[in-house]
Amino acid sequence: MKAKYLILTIISVVVLVLDQLTKVYIDRTMKLYQTIPLIDGLFSITYLRNRGAAFSFLADASWRLPFFILVSLIAVVVILVAIGKLRDDQSLAAVSLALILSGAVGNLIDRVRLGEVIDFLDVYWKTHHWPAFNVADSAICVGVALLALDMLREERRQKRVDNGENIA
Repeated sequence: MKAKYLILTIISVVVLVLDQLTKVYIDRTMKLYQTIPLIDGLFSITYLRNRGAAFSFLADASWRLPFFILVSLIAVVVILVAIGKLRDDQSLAAVSLALILSGAVGNLIDRVRLGEVIDFLDVYWKTHHWPAFNVADSAICVGVALLALDMLREERRQKRVDNGENIA
């Protein structure tokens, strides 16, 4: 098995299992809107449901659910195609895309199963809250950041190739 597919499989399984287990645990052990402070003034576990996307975008749109499901399915296909096109030496890109893919699938599972996404990680400073998120959201954000880093590395590599440098 090629390394990129092994990376995809391992990361996807780990992130999806962690994401779904944490969401099921929160749903079964907490009441909606219940908060458990962990670091006073900074971090709590707060059970919320998000009908929209990031920052509750489109939460009240009547067509939101089919739209988000379709966008997620398209993203999954695009990411799988992108992973298939990676070179063997692009392991950081494989990790990045696997994180984004597993995050998208994790939230897709919630949308199909519940019609909304379970969020519970609540980061804030005093009264200023960042929108609550979950493991899948975290995987997507880390994946996007790593993908940006990989793109910068790839651009530098390509410049060296174009300049005739040996980059073995």
